[in-house]
Amino acid sequence: MSTTVITALQPFLQENWTKSEFTNPTPVQEKAIPAILEGADVLVESPTGTGKTLAYLLPIIEKIDLTKQHPQAVIVAPSKELAMQILQEIQKWTTGSDISGASFIGGANVKRQLEKLKKRPQILVGTPGRLQELIQMKKIKMHEVTTIVMDEADQLFIPEHSKTIQNIIKSTLQERQLLLFSATLKEETEKQALQFMRNPLVMKVSRDELAPSKVDHLYVVVDQREKANVLANILREKNIKALGFVRDIGNLAVLTEKLLFKKLNVGSLHSESTKQDRETALKNFRKDEYPVLLATDVAARGLDIKELSHVIHYDLPEEVESYIHRSGRTGRQGAEGTVISILSEREERKLKQFAKELNIPLHKRVMFGGKLVQEHEIKPVKKGSFKKKSPKTKSGRK
Repeated sequence: MSTTVITALQPFLQENWTKSEFTNPTPVQEKAIPAILEGADVLVESPTGTGKTLAYLLPIIEKIDLTKQHPQAVIVAPSKELAMQILQEIQKWTTGSDISGASFIGGANVKRQLEKLKKRPQILVGTPGRLQELIQMKKIKMHEVTTIVMDEADQLFIPEHSKTIQNIIKSTLQERQLLLFSATLKEETEKQALQFMRNPLVMKVSRDELAPSKVDHLYVVVDQREKANVLANILREKNIKALGFVRDIGNLAVLTEKLLFKKLNVGSLHSESTKQDRETALKNFRKDEYPVLLATDVAARGLDIKELSHVIHYDLPEEVESYIHRSGRTGRQGAEGTVISILSEREERKLKQFAKELNIPLHKRVMFGGKLVQEHEIKPVKKGSFKKKSPKTKSGRK
C-alpha cells in the first residue's frame, strides 16, 4: 500500500503523519481521502478501529482556506465523548498551521460556546441538538459551510435525531459536500442519507481488506452468580486496562458495588452520568487509576481510549453489530488486544453464532486458581476436584 495519499498533502500534515508514527494509510484512508479532496459526496462503511476519523479529517484540513474567516466544515457526532475526541484529533493534526477547531456539545455553557465562535474556528464539531440550537440562533452561518460530516451515521439517522440531522443538512447551500461514515451501515441509514447526497461514492471496506487481526477472542462459561468473581479475578492480572460492557444501568450499579466490595477500584459510565462524572471517570481511567471502566453501550459510543488491552463482555449484547462495536475498542489499527466474554450457558450459543457470522476464531477458557486457563491445562484428580497439570516427577510414599 502506498503513502501517496499522504505525500500529496500539505507539509505540516505530512510532518504530523511522520510524528504520529503511522506507516501506511489504512484501506479506508486510501479510498476516501482522494475522493473527498476531489469534492465528492461519500458514504463510507468501515469497521471500528480502521482510521475513519483521519479518512475525513485529513482532506478537510487540507482544503481549509485561511483567507476565509468563517466555519468551513461541520462534523456531527452522536455523543459528547466522540465530539471531544474528534476535537483532540483536529488539534493534533492542525499543529503547525493557523487552522483551528472548536466543539459545541449539549449540556455545556452556551455563553462560553458563543465566545468560541467569536474566535472564528474553521472546523466545528458537535452534537446534533446543540449545533441545531446555534444554527437557529444564527450564530453558526451554515451557508458558509462547504463540508458536513456525519460520524457514526447509524447513530445519527435514528428516529430521535433524524429531524435534527435533516434540519442541519438543509441549512446549508445545495453545493456543499456531505460525508457519511459508519462502522456498520444499515439499509435504512443509507436510504435516508441518499436523499441529501449528489452522486455519492459508496465505499465499503470489508474485514478481508484489513491487516490480519491481532485480537484474541476468548470466552468462559460460568454460573450467572459467579460472573462478578470471574471478572474480579481477571482484573487482578497485571497491566490490565479494560473496558467492561454491562447490559443496563441497574446491572452496572450492582456490579460496581460487588467489585468495590472486593477491594477493586472501578470507574463507570452510563447515560445518566453527569458531564463532570464522565470526564472524571475517563480522565482517571486514562491515568490508570483503575483497571476497568464499566459502561453501557450508549455511554461507550465513540469512546477511543488509547492502549486498551481488553474488552470484556460482562453481559453479551443482543446484536452482532454491538459485539463488533464493543470489541473494536481494542486492537485498533493493527495493535494487539484481547476480548473476553463472560457467559452464562444460555449465552454461549449466541456468541458462537456471532463468531460464525464474523468468521472469527473463539477460544474457550476455564477459571482455575484465579486465572483463565485452557481446559487441557487442568486434569481431574478425583471426583469434584481439579488439579493443574505439572511436570511428571518420580514420587512415592515416604
